[in-house]
Amino acid sequence: MNGQGRLAGRVALVAGATRGAGRAIAVQLGTEGATVYVTGRTTRARRSEVDRPETIEETAELVTAAGGTGIAVPTDHLEREQVRALTERVDREQGRLDVLVNDLWGGEHLVDFGKKMWEIGLERGLRMLRLGVESHIVTSHYALPLLIRRPGGLLVEITDGTTETNKDYRESLYYDLTKYAPLRMALGLGTELEEYGCTAVAVTPGFLRSEQMLDHFGVTEANWRDGVAKEPGFAISESPVFVGRAVAALAADPEVARWNGQSLSSGQLSRVYGFTDTDGTRPDAWRYIREVTAGGREADDAEYR
Repeated sequence: MNGQGRLAGRVALVAGATRGAGRAIAVQLGTEGATVYVTGRTTRARRSEVDRPETIEETAELVTAAGGTGIAVPTDHLEREQVRALTERVDREQGRLDVLVNDLWGGEHLVDFGKKMWEIGLERGLRMLRLGVESHIVTSHYALPLLIRRPGGLLVEITDGTTETNKDYRESLYYDLTKYAPLRMALGLGTELEEYGCTAVAVTPGFLRSEQMLDHFGVTEANWRDGVAKEPGFAISESPVFVGRAVAALAADPEVARWNGQSLSSGQLSRVYGFTDTDGTRPDAWRYIREVTAGGREADDAEYR
């Protein structure tokens, strides 16, 4: 570690850092000088059921290149002994944990929008809940005792949508439950962590241009706007760096406890902390979705950046 940055000397664990938001969060924490343990199931030797090429080793290398120290630890967060071993390793090597990010998911291939709950295979639905809810619980169970040793610790639950935007049904029961649960975890664990001087929040990106999403639209980050022809709402999308900078800003904020228990969005936090996306804009996807996509307002996406 180069010793530079607002998070120099701090230790983070980003659970689910293989790609997308998790990778970007890990890299941005590294940009601020943190030591970052990055976990996931896909390595250079083995792919997870998501079956994509991104690996945790690549993420760790990106963290180090950004100015931090990246440490890749292959971990299936549904395997309790693997998670126990992971946290014991962090304790043994660092003796502390300052930031825990639960970005565990990997269930996109299981989502069945437009189907009734009883029309969805039960094992398929329960697998989604295990990937997106149980994995968070298992990780917090083993990691939070290390986090609370020092005041100032931060737990970040990554999900899809805020408490406000998720008040309406998300079109699939299993997906709805999976993405609402981290909001309640942030609320409940924020209450439990408060006496230790620690904070829990839920953070959501907007319309995320993850590697999978770019592939879905047949575009790259360089020409992503070509995807707007297929889906007009893609105009308000944001790069994973945006939510990465949001989490890094929270981790570096000495007054982060003001957010305890709350659900926050990358667009909201950009206006508070002053960071931008890679193109210099501040996309507010959830307001755009509420007012334009759902509300019928005619407006250019530039008004929401």
